[in-house]
Amino acid sequence: MKRLPIPEDVTGDEIDKDVRQELLSLPKGLAEEVAKNLVMVARLIDEEPESAYGYSRVALRLASRVAAVREAAGFAAYANQKYSEALAEFRAARRMTGNVDLWPVMADCERGLGRPEKALDMAGAPEVHKLDKAGQVEMRLVAAGARRDMDQLDAAIVTLQSPELASNSVQPWTARLRYAYADALLANGREGEAREWFAKAVEADKDGSTDASDRLAEMDGVEFVDALGDDEVDEAPQDTSPVADHTAPEDTVEDSKDLDLDEDEIEDQLEDELEDEDELDDELEDDDTDVPDVKDVPDVKAVKDVADDKD
Repeated sequence: MKRLPIPEDVTGDEIDKDVRQELLSLPKGLAEEVAKNLVMVARLIDEEPESAYGYSRVALRLASRVAAVREAAGFAAYANQKYSEALAEFRAARRMTGNVDLWPVMADCERGLGRPEKALDMAGAPEVHKLDKAGQVEMRLVAAGARRDMDQLDAAIVTLQSPELASNSVQPWTARLRYAYADALLANGREGEAREWFAKAVEADKDGSTDASDRLAEMDGVEFVDALGDDEVDEAPQDTSPVADHTAPEDTVEDSKDLDLDEDEIEDQLEDELEDEDELDDELEDDDTDVPDVKDVPDVKAVKDVADDKD
């Protein structure tokens, strides 16, 4: 099995203690190697998603029966817009742990596969009420995105209206929620309200998780000029980051022949690789507030030319 280079400063101890606990089921040498690959996935997933995906595949071949590995593989696939594969890995991880935390991103994978109706079904499922506050907000964002996928812009706006949106308290998800609401308002031609909410998103966005400040400047007619000139600075690379904030653009929908790929098919493929894992085991063993069901929001046809959801 082909391995990928691991920087010398990566020890594997950087992983979360809960993940480390899961890896105790593996021989020591194998656990260390899996941990290092998981660290590389975490390091690279935002800036170099393709590289992160490669490390996730190595970890998956080494320890496909570890839930944390399946989850990491799911997020790496998701970051590369491989939604069918990501959904299969998330389902496998959930089956192993019984945890509902992955429910919103699983629903967003359905959006990425061009199935917003399934995402809405998941938004109305009992699992949503088992999510913590952050998870419920994520589910709202996904459901609103699904409504926009279906050209139900007014319903998307209503979906985002919640106590969390109205609260003055700033939480990790506040900026993204306000941004999604502002973007939906702008797409619906409500520019005055949209500007107000973009400004609120800027106030809450301390770590630059959105481009709310740029959107606000654009609405105010502000133009940014490069003082160095085109000849003195390299052209900025195009954004190739993974789908942001659990939203999936329509132009990333996979071919219909791939839509029915599920976790069982991927697991079958992985079974062929388990001999590598067993051989490696022998080799290394000697090394020492409830959110209402968003699907109940009434269907309302949106105005024409709905902008792509950018939350």
